[in-house]
Amino acid sequence: MKKVGPFRSIHFKFVLIYVLLILVAMQIIGVYFVRQLEEQLINNFKNSLNERVTLLAYNVEQAMNKERDKNSPTLEEDIRLLLQDFVSQDISEVRVIDNKSKVLGTSNPYRQNIVGKRTTEIFVKRTLVSGETVEVDKPWVDPNTRHRMYSSSTPIKSDGEIKGAIYVIASMENVFSQMKQINMILATGTGIALAITAVLGILLARTITRPISDMRRQALEMAKGNFSRKVKVYGYDEIGQLAMTFNNLNKKLQEAQATTEGERRKLASVLTHMTDGVIATDRKGRIILINDAALNILNVSRETVLSSSIIDVLGLNDQYTFETLVEERDSLILDFSTDNELYILRASLSVIQKETGFINGLIVVLHDITEHEKIDQERREFVANVSHELRTPLTTMKSYLEALADGAWKDEEIAPRFIEVAQTETERMIRLVNDLLQLSKLDSKDYKLNTSWVNFSRYFHKIIDRFELTKQENVKFVRKIPDEAIFIEIDEDKITQVLDNIISNALKYSPQGGKITFCVKELSNHIEVSVSDEGVGIPKADLSKIFERFYRVDKARSRKLGGTGLGLAIAKEVVVAHGGEIWAESRENKGTTIFFTLPLERIQEDEWNDI
Repeated sequence: MKKVGPFRSIHFKFVLIYVLLILVAMQIIGVYFVRQLEEQLINNFKNSLNERVTLLAYNVEQAMNKERDKNSPTLEEDIRLLLQDFVSQDISEVRVIDNKSKVLGTSNPYRQNIVGKRTTEIFVKRTLVSGETVEVDKPWVDPNTRHRMYSSSTPIKSDGEIKGAIYVIASMENVFSQMKQINMILATGTGIALAITAVLGILLARTITRPISDMRRQALEMAKGNFSRKVKVYGYDEIGQLAMTFNNLNKKLQEAQATTEGERRKLASVLTHMTDGVIATDRKGRIILINDAALNILNVSRETVLSSSIIDVLGLNDQYTFETLVEERDSLILDFSTDNELYILRASLSVIQKETGFINGLIVVLHDITEHEKIDQERREFVANVSHELRTPLTTMKSYLEALADGAWKDEEIAPRFIEVAQTETERMIRLVNDLLQLSKLDSKDYKLNTSWVNFSRYFHKIIDRFELTKQENVKFVRKIPDEAIFIEIDEDKITQVLDNIISNALKYSPQGGKITFCVKELSNHIEVSVSDEGVGIPKADLSKIFERFYRVDKARSRKLGGTGLGLAIAKEVVVAHGGEIWAESRENKGTTIFFTLPLERIQEDEWNDI
């Protein structure tokens, strides 16, 4: 997991919020306090100034109402004396104006030239007209000193009559200097408070973030599968209870994981050792699980089918969509056969549903039923072939017997021929039934061979001699059999039947003047026996099928020659029962060679040679 940056951590956010709260609180308090204090100082300044102006207005009124003689000072001189006592540090200038807007005096020594002149101040004119005190709403800035100034005009009244006005200009710089100092004190206090708050916030945040960080580390360890670590409990408050709950969750998860892992291993073991293929999909039909058996059955790799559509993998694009496949209740037969090989699968479907009925996926179980289909097909072919093989001679016999019954038995020439045909067909059916009984015994699991040790070279010569004495065809026998004795353990009667079937077929299909070659080779752990003819041969497409029951390359000729189609099938069963193999090689119009092998035990052979 990516490490949290210092400015994104809850520690920093907690301290920041704590400091911001204090800062906002201090600023709100400061603004309210400064505004109220500023307003109070300004009001105090104005009230103090107005009291002094009121006193001055009273003294000026007395001076104006004073009776004067030649020896008395003039009004201007009395006003000048009053203004000298009135001037202070905050008051920049005081003017006394009569009711005719004439300046009677000014406290500014540098502006004595305006005495006796008419004033142009608008505040004074408004006071003389209204008889009320007029003052500026906001302080104004002196362009020379850059001080913030206050000005007002106060009426001078006597018995209700306006005698004049007093125009005052005062500096408010001392008031604002005090406010500046107060702001500095407030800012310093705020800074100190923020510093203390930050330190306390860090300490407080650590008490909260430390157990949270510990739980975060524990969560990371749990994500890795490590449930042995425990979260330290720092107290029994809400965070401490959360830590204890976290430890309890850790224990429950550990138990749940152990249970889940056990179940997963059981499921994996079951899936791995199942002979049937199992495929699981998600709710969109994408493959999310497939066992090894399914990979082998479908002959695909896990990487190519995971996340692929089950419809594509099973080759059902033309017949189904995933939605219709989910609704399918019967098993599906999947035919993956080629021209050369039969390959049939059965797919059983099971829908994965939640308790709400929502379809969450599909389970497909694949079973290879190729052998079962082959057995069914062979059984059907076997029944059809047996029925056909029995029907032909029975039909022939029925026809001839019906003819004899209709009076043909009285004909001395026809009757013996009809009886001979019936006898021939009867023998043919007996041979067929005997061959079927022979195959039935070989198919039986408890069938046992009656084996004995035989010198195969001498034994093979005897069988060839018997055929050479009884053969009617003009066919030459060529023997390539070792002179030395080869002792093997076989069931002599059964191997005799194998050789009889093979040699009989070679004689049947050999042309006049041809030859049959008999060969025995002694190899490392077995002997190889072969019988070759120069007949018409077997087409390549039929070569692998000649050992199947009732299979004939040329059916018409085989029946004409009296064959049942079971000879090579019996030969194969006998050779396999002895632990050997049998096969054929052929070239059309060149001939056919039948090979089979029999096990050779050299210890027994050496013992026989020592006798």
